[in-house]
Amino acid sequence: MLAHLPENFTAVVIGANGGIGNAVIRTLLTDTHVGKVVAVSRSPLSFQDSPIPHSIETVHADITTETGRKALCEQLNKRPVHLLFNAIGTLHDDTRNVQPEKRLEQLDESSFAHVMHVNAATPALLIAALKSSLQGKHPSIIASLSARVGSIGDNGHGGWYSYRASKAAHNMLMKTISIELTRSNKQSIVLCLHPGTTDTSLSKPFQARVPSEKLFTPDFVAQQLLSVISKRTPEDTGSFWDWAGEPIEW
Repeated sequence: MLAHLPENFTAVVIGANGGIGNAVIRTLLTDTHVGKVVAVSRSPLSFQDSPIPHSIETVHADITTETGRKALCEQLNKRPVHLLFNAIGTLHDDTRNVQPEKRLEQLDESSFAHVMHVNAATPALLIAALKSSLQGKHPSIIASLSARVGSIGDNGHGGWYSYRASKAAHNMLMKTISIELTRSNKQSIVLCLHPGTTDTSLSKPFQARVPSEKLFTPDFVAQQLLSVISKRTPEDTGSFWDWAGEPIEW
């Protein structure tokens, strides 16, 4: 699957209890090259109601906090990371009264700050915290979930101010990180990935108008995204791709 990564490679998956994150872990475990999958989640890992395989190393940490990122760093202890897959993000949060805005007057300062923190700042702060595990001479792929609505050039409908802005900011941060990381690891590849509309809790309130053929299962998305990743080279670092392997304009 990820043949350009070494034997017994280490993968770190952030958001391991989410629909896509959990599916990515299950798909990775079918790759004979995998040595260890570090599954990071805020709550104890749920793994299909079955015992957690020995190749999975669990970390209970909230990566949106400095304490959580520090806990992950201590667990990794500077060991090389060959694949970092970030699957966390937020679109709505009833506990914080966060919903995607339909009109400008619905824009709320605290909701905007929360969405920006989770979707944009957190992935960048995570990579900064793990930099010692990502730089060097080993192949290192960073794949972070974005969204097509974060494309400025593709924005023809408006709305969803906070989410659009956070994903556009995410993309800029990943692009900038890709340039810096290349200087310390010429084999690094930083990718922004659009998974399509996936049947997860994030999209659940907005699925009513989605045609059934365009609502994907997490397992399908995981397989597609890992296939997209497998085709990328260091020359592709700092680029934005959809689940079908098509580039997306910024």
